[in-house]
Amino acid sequence: MDAQFSTALPPDELVTNIHLVGFAGDDVVLCLDARGHWFLPGGTREAAESVGSCLERELREEAGARLLGPPTWIGHHLAVSEGAAPYRPWQPHPVKAWLWGWADILVDSSPTNPEDGEQVVEVRPVPPAEAQRLLTQHREPWWPELIALAVESRNS
Repeated sequence: MDAQFSTALPPDELVTNIHLVGFAGDDVVLCLDARGHWFLPGGTREAAESVGSCLERELREEAGARLLGPPTWIGHHLAVSEGAAPYRPWQPHPVKAWLWGWADILVDSSPTNPEDGEQVVEVRPVPPAEAQRLLTQHREPWWPELIALAVESRNS
C-alpha cells in the first residue's frame, strides 16, 4: 500500500482510521500491546460511525482514557490499496485516509481490550522524546515526526 502524508484534512467519507497523540499534561500517552509493540491509541471506524465516536471508543478500548477537550487534527495519510477489496465491506476502496490528531486526555480506567482489538498490557504517559524513541521500534520511520508535529501544533 502506498500512502502520502498531508496536513490538509481529508473528506470524511475517505477516513477509515483515526489515531491520536494524547497528552496527559505534557506527556504523550502510549499503549503497549501483547506483542511488545508501542502504539498511539486509535483504530478503524465501524460502519456508519462518526470520527468523534470512533475516537472516543478507541481511546476507551486501548488507553482507558477520555477526551478533556476537542481534538486538533494535524493531517492524514492518503493511501491507495493494492488489494482486491476493502479491509471492511463499508470502507472506501481503493483510496482511503488515516486521520491524525492530538488532544488532551485523561487516563481514568483500564483499557477495555475487546476481543477483536489489540490486547493492551500497559498504558504509559512518557515525555515526547521518549514517545518518539519507543515508536521507532516495529514501526515506520515517520512516527516520531507525527509526535513532533503534534507537539508543535499544541505549543503554537
